[in-house]
Amino acid sequence: MAGRYGRPRSVLRMRTVAGQVFLLQVAIVVLLVAAAIAALVLQSRSDADREARNRSVAVAEAFANAPGIEAALKNDHPTVVLQPRAEAARKRSEVDFIVVMNTQGIRYTHPIANRIGKKFVGTLQPALAGHVVTEKITGTIGPLVQAVVPVFSHSGPDKGKVIGLVSAGITVNRVSGVVDDQFPLLFGAAAGVLALTTGGTALVSRRLRRQTHGLGPAEMTRMYEHHDAVLHAVREGVIIVGGDGCLLLANDEARRLLGLPADVEGRQVADLGLDPATAHLLASGRVVTDEVHPVGDRLLAVNQRSTDQAGGPPGSVTTLRDTTELRALTGRADVARGRLKLLYDAGTEIGTTLDVVHTCEELAQFGATRFADIVTVDLAEDVLIGEEPTSPGGATAEMRRIASRGAPPDSGLYPVGKLIRFEPATALGAGLTTGKAALEADLSAFAGWHLQSPERARKIVQHGIHSRISVPLRARGVILGVAIFWRSNEPEPFEEEDLSVAEELVARAAVSIDNARRYTREHTMAVTLQRSLLPRALPDQNAVEAAYRYLPAQAGRGGLGGVGGDWFDIIPLPGARVALVVGDVVGHGLHAAATMGRLRTAVHNFANLDLPPDEILWHLDELVTRIDQDEGAEGSVTGATCLYAIYDPASGHCTMARAGHVQPVLLWPDGTAEVADVPGGPPLGLGGLPFETWQRQLPEESRLVLFTDGLVEDRNRDLDEGMALLSRTLADHPGRTPDETCEAALGALLPDRPSDDIALLVARTRVLDTAHVADWDVPPDPSAVGQIRAAAVRKLIEWGLAEEAFTAELILSELVTNSIRYAAGPIRVRLIRDTSLICEVSDRSSTSPHLRQAATTDEGGRGLFLVAQLAERWGTRYTTSGKVIWTEQALTGLDVVAGEADGEDP
Repeated sequence: MAGRYGRPRSVLRMRTVAGQVFLLQVAIVVLLVAAAIAALVLQSRSDADREARNRSVAVAEAFANAPGIEAALKNDHPTVVLQPRAEAARKRSEVDFIVVMNTQGIRYTHPIANRIGKKFVGTLQPALAGHVVTEKITGTIGPLVQAVVPVFSHSGPDKGKVIGLVSAGITVNRVSGVVDDQFPLLFGAAAGVLALTTGGTALVSRRLRRQTHGLGPAEMTRMYEHHDAVLHAVREGVIIVGGDGCLLLANDEARRLLGLPADVEGRQVADLGLDPATAHLLASGRVVTDEVHPVGDRLLAVNQRSTDQAGGPPGSVTTLRDTTELRALTGRADVARGRLKLLYDAGTEIGTTLDVVHTCEELAQFGATRFADIVTVDLAEDVLIGEEPTSPGGATAEMRRIASRGAPPDSGLYPVGKLIRFEPATALGAGLTTGKAALEADLSAFAGWHLQSPERARKIVQHGIHSRISVPLRARGVILGVAIFWRSNEPEPFEEEDLSVAEELVARAAVSIDNARRYTREHTMAVTLQRSLLPRALPDQNAVEAAYRYLPAQAGRGGLGGVGGDWFDIIPLPGARVALVVGDVVGHGLHAAATMGRLRTAVHNFANLDLPPDEILWHLDELVTRIDQDEGAEGSVTGATCLYAIYDPASGHCTMARAGHVQPVLLWPDGTAEVADVPGGPPLGLGGLPFETWQRQLPEESRLVLFTDGLVEDRNRDLDEGMALLSRTLADHPGRTPDETCEAALGALLPDRPSDDIALLVARTRVLDTAHVADWDVPPDPSAVGQIRAAAVRKLIEWGLAEEAFTAELILSELVTNSIRYAAGPIRVRLIRDTSLICEVSDRSSTSPHLRQAATTDEGGRGLFLVAQLAERWGTRYTTSGKVIWTEQALTGLDVVAGEADGEDP
């Protein structure tokens, strides 16, 4: 066989099995010889170390115990006595050095004379304690082993004590030289063993080459793999018959197809009990291709070839293939493939939105188009509002029909929107309790299903609807509703296989419906939370006429969540003023809504302090920074923008500041629209940057249009384009009311599917005339207090507020007196008649009075307490030039009615 592949038959051909075995055996022998030599070398090294230690200890102990050593150590000149003796002993014992030293390690002897008197290098402490010390070190003469032994005194007062030390050392090479001389003999013996084993291995490999025909390992492995694949892996029967008609081999599939016994090999084909035609074919050895033979209840496709075509042994090889179920399997495979595609398409076409009704409509549409003729979907009432329904039970189960597709008019089926009470006596009603699907193949038999409504049942059958499958919509163990598949156009009724497909289809749709239900619940909760955080109605105030709109994004239909952080507010301020606020928290969902609520509450609190817009934005910036620090560990960082404006109807003065927010639009009384150039501050939360204010005198009937970016910016329109469109929409329409202005802005800019929240606030300004405002300058003279009181009383009587005049007179007297006494001029008094009577006293001092409880012995301190008792509210606000102390007095109902009768604003 090696010659067949064109390879030489050399035993050293390493691609063959024989060559590789030869190399392996030689390598093993070499490794064994090398291991033996290494072991001998290591053993010799170990013996050398041990010999060096023993010799150094013996020489050191012998010299330490030699006669006269003790006397020499006690001599005044020990080196003179000990150096000749040490050198003589060193040469006789063939060690490298003998060193005698005192207890401090100072050498008395050494083979090199200039080292006498120097410190010995080695461990001495154990020897000083009376022990023998051996250690291996590397010295100037190479690796060596040295021993240190003590010298004891045997007489005199130092008897038994260590009076000196002796060290002897020898290099390892001196000891191991004898062993090294034996290496040539060892290597020669190893070479002889290697030669003998190599010769024996070559003989074994030659024999192995003849047995394997010179094949390599890969070829032999491939040959056996092919053999196993033919016998076991291929799902065909394989039979090999020899030239004498004996069956040589039959794999498991052949035994199964032909019904052969276990001990079939070696028997004649004629004795196997096969039908005559099959036995004759196997024994004949003739060549056949895909010849069909009936064997029992099977149809076998037979292929047969001769085995001696390429010089092989005589005989034939036969393959058998069962084709009985081929047609049936092909049909079933097509059906299974179609059903898998149906379920795959259902996963992509059902549940495209998080809307319960739309998902039910998708299920009905898909089922009526791809699976049944008519599909109806019914849901429990709680599912529609996002709640989790209780399991249907009891006498009835109520469902509302949500979707229907394919039903002909007047077919007897319940219409969409109908509330249905399913009877538990029917298979459908029982299935709603147990959660099991029901197949009713023949509706015309009226086998119980008609008990739901006998009249409707007759109509259904009359319209040709003859079969149905009802499958409960079940998700997470809870039944949400039921899907019913009806068949009318196709004459074949539903079968059990259709039931399994319907169950799988409904199971997938039920997950989508449950997801939509849960989203509806969460979205409803979020919207409820958001609505509760936004203003429910505009407060009573006379500074502006306002209207607003708030539109959330369309969640689940292209929006970003449906609930966002946009907000607006109108906050009445002291002095008949009003604050207009619009803000936007980045993001959507509960987190954005909750953050919006916190910011809106903070704005109200800061507004109560009567701070200017830039300071309020600074405090909000600090608040957002703290929120980010608290929530930064969770990876949630707040981003927010805000626009804060204060309008004073008494002066027509407006002040604004913004933090990263879009600029407002100012609509003048002549119809001109202008984008207010409010200085742009950074968004809230950046921290450390100042905010600038915008101030303007606004004529009456001006309109401030404040909004969030969702109004002017979307996927198809940038911010500048949206601002220009808004300005064009508002211009040239000065007669619109604020509510009409809101409608016009939304009509022009609102997209079909808003992707972001929209907050819009329109405020038309009012200016209080002289019939509502009176002011006086007060000279810094205590005598001027009486004049101011008299002028104020006359004005109040003129306004028809005589009943409030006495209280106002007391309040003004105290406030003006305090300003004259403690503050710097000029001092100004202003009375404003609005929903309440407002008294304001302004001066140049930045010191605010504080309410306190005066003691009985105090001469002062009761004036501000009196003011607080007389006024409904009071407070202080700071201006750029000083402060204003204000009070509010409630007006009686008669005063308000009289004002309205005079044609005045209430």
